[in-house]
Amino acid sequence: MILTVTPNPSLDRTYEVPSLDRGEVVRATGERVDPGGKGVNVSRAVTAAGRRTVAVLPLGGAPGALVADLLDAQGIEVAPVPVAGATRSNIALAEADGVLTKINAPGPELTEAERELLLDTVRRQSPGADWIACCGSLPRGLAPSWYAELVTRVHAAGVRVALDTSGPALLAALRERPDVVKPNAGELAEAVGRPLITVGDALKAAEELRGMGARAVLASLGADGQLLVDDDGAWFGTAAVDAVRSNVGAGDSSLAGFLVAGGRGPEALASAVAHGAAAVRLPGSVMPTPADLDPAAVTVTADVPADRFLREPVS
Repeated sequence: MILTVTPNPSLDRTYEVPSLDRGEVVRATGERVDPGGKGVNVSRAVTAAGRRTVAVLPLGGAPGALVADLLDAQGIEVAPVPVAGATRSNIALAEADGVLTKINAPGPELTEAERELLLDTVRRQSPGADWIACCGSLPRGLAPSWYAELVTRVHAAGVRVALDTSGPALLAALRERPDVVKPNAGELAEAVGRPLITVGDALKAAEELRGMGARAVLASLGADGQLLVDDDGAWFGTAAVDAVRSNVGAGDSSLAGFLVAGGRGPEALASAVAHGAAAVRLPGSVMPTPADLDPAAVTVTADVPADRFLREPVS
């Protein structure tokens, strides 16, 4: 079982549009409403892969009730933490050429009692979990050290932790040695404080995160592929994608693929790449099923192409 923790979930509306012209009336060609938040997406991807998951998340107001209903309809077990504020609603505009524009609301501010209830709910749900995936931004009311405290408590219970967050929350949690962290290229560059121009730059940055405490780093480099760096070495994985329909949740799908494949080594990296590649071919934040995967299109190598320039460098 994979337990996910999403401190700042959302109700996500995705509109597919031919193009986005500021100041003009834009008519959508497609629309989806999904439960959102990075941990929620991981749970959705784990369920799509045929594995059990439990989603821990604070929920409030009508949007929170709809998020719970949508997750229940997808067969996902929910461990809700009732909060006074309303769950945020986000909007994503997906253009025909693959460009995505997102508008993310701030979300409710959690009280001290709600913060403790969230931690206690994770504690009560953690027995029997293979992994706990802690994902996304922190809502107002949670200090950057909150993930660090969660990692400490989870490790004390003997459960492995995957962490997907950024900024001060990531840096604070590294000191507690999460089992794997999953930054994208921008988050990786922010963590080390310098640009990433080549795959080698990303590899060096991942190694630095390990030096700060991460036991393994799974780095998403967008169209350039993914890197895995751990005690056993480094691997680079890629997959050809003919057309990108939406990259919403693709990184979350990758993390789910990594965890359901064991969360370690090149086989897990290959699963992560396959899940991410499948996700970008689907509309909105639809998560891939095993039928959507194309493992034969995935290449994983220990010969990391350090001199290769990133198609999407981070300055």
